[in-house]
Amino acid sequence: MAKSKWLKNFFFPPAERSIGMKILPYAVVIVAFIVILVAVTVGWEVTNSTEFCGLACHTMPPQYITHENASHNRVTCEECHLGRANLATQIPRKIQYSWQTGSALVFNTYEYPIRATTMRPAVDACETCHYPETFSGDKLLALDKFAADDQNTKTTVSLLLKTGGGSQREGLGSGIHWHIENPVYFYTNDPEKQVIPYIRVTNADGTITEYVDVESGFDVSSIQSSDLEYMDCNTCHNRTSHQILSPSNAMDQMLSRGLISASIPEIKKKGEEVLTVNYETDEAAAAAIAGLETYYQENHSDFYAKNTQLVKDAVAAIQAKWDVSGFIDQKMYWNTHPDNIGHETAPGCFRCHDGKHLTAQSEAIRLECNLCHSIPVVSKSSDLVTKLEISRSGIEPQTHLNTNWITLHNQAFDSSCQGCHTVGNPGGVDNSSFCSNSACHGSSWSYAGFDAPALREALKDQLPAAPVAPTQVAPLEPGSQVTWSVVGDLLKSKCGMCHGESGTAGLSLISYEGLMKGSSKELVVIPGDAVNSVIVKVQQGGHPVQLTTDELNLLIEWINAGALK
Repeated sequence: MAKSKWLKNFFFPPAERSIGMKILPYAVVIVAFIVILVAVTVGWEVTNSTEFCGLACHTMPPQYITHENASHNRVTCEECHLGRANLATQIPRKIQYSWQTGSALVFNTYEYPIRATTMRPAVDACETCHYPETFSGDKLLALDKFAADDQNTKTTVSLLLKTGGGSQREGLGSGIHWHIENPVYFYTNDPEKQVIPYIRVTNADGTITEYVDVESGFDVSSIQSSDLEYMDCNTCHNRTSHQILSPSNAMDQMLSRGLISASIPEIKKKGEEVLTVNYETDEAAAAAIAGLETYYQENHSDFYAKNTQLVKDAVAAIQAKWDVSGFIDQKMYWNTHPDNIGHETAPGCFRCHDGKHLTAQSEAIRLECNLCHSIPVVSKSSDLVTKLEISRSGIEPQTHLNTNWITLHNQAFDSSCQGCHTVGNPGGVDNSSFCSNSACHGSSWSYAGFDAPALREALKDQLPAAPVAPTQVAPLEPGSQVTWSVVGDLLKSKCGMCHGESGTAGLSLISYEGLMKGSSKELVVIPGDAVNSVIVKVQQGGHPVQLTTDELNLLIEWINAGALK
């Protein structure tokens, strides 16, 4: 009774109280409100922190450790999993997400490895930092690779990554980030989204193009728009904050950075072996990795005796790598969660760009390396210069414009290829020519559709015709005149592959009328004036396909004689 009377007098003081005593209750309420507000704010921030999510609320060392080692380690869990939004939006999301994780913990309904199934779309997460219409120029990548041989032979794979992006209205919207500018929808019933049988693209004019995996037997009539998922950043960048490198890439990285000496015999091979095993216990993993030192003592005793510390440092580096890539208790390893960036350890790009997704007219989502990057060039340590082949002209033979060209090219290989490419040891891996590229032919690319039987059947009628045999220029009889029949056969055999009916640059060289009409820009033959004829200038200026001296002289003589049919 006395307490309630005191509280009443405190908050509702009698009239005779001093001004200070009358103000005090308001001050106490304001201070209490501020203290509560600060406490709630701090509590909100703490419960949204990476430390709380990974170590306190639901103990998830794999996610926490991989996040700490990621490029996005300054981005908190809630910024991706709840998305950036105002407080009124965040609170319901927090309650929903807390219920999902909390109920799973209480009722033991979760299973290892942990998989996130309620990620916010990219517009709520990624695009609050990464402006989708920002254009990124080409980026040079030089990736050091080490062979699993005694010498850990080093090569460097160089390529230009065509990130692209931007908006079509600004003359951009190309490259890898073409997908941002152009709405792409897909269907999958695979929780990991590794199998995508159907894709729908909305074109700039509003029309729809549908692609179906010819091996899937998917019935397009069964699809509903509500079944489709929108392709956004997360479709490809699904492991950006929790990436675990494959054993091969992890060893390449440590060797490249000097954390492990490449002078240690077989270290790439032996390190990859111990990092690949899914051990039963951490103790078993530590014992296997520590056993590398014993291996070098027994099998490379002379090297070990002279370089003991190098071997010990390598073992320590491999153990440290295992500590952040092998999580036995929660069954998470480098290959547990498919990484959709790239196409080496998981389907990634090849989920759609596998060559097997065709329209009703058998046009494919292109399986073409240089859509996203330049053709990789492999160089040895002894190579002083690496030459990247980068086509900026857009000039390609008619065969290459076929959306199925990469699937068909090994069957269409012929003598005409050497007009633009070096072709020694075609299909080989010795990097002696454009057609002998170990970065291309050194892998089986099992996720691509090269060997899909249904695809072969669908494309059997698209193989290009055999090239016309090169015309042999016979010496002219004294006083005889060069005729179009001779020049025409020559141009058709040497130039017709690119300059056919719908020729490159609008120029057709397989008929007299096409030659005289010229290209989409200009006339290429000026009768009676070979010196100023563009076709002659181009040949003299180093065109990819070169006429021989005798052939060029024949063409010049024909033009100077009036270029008659």
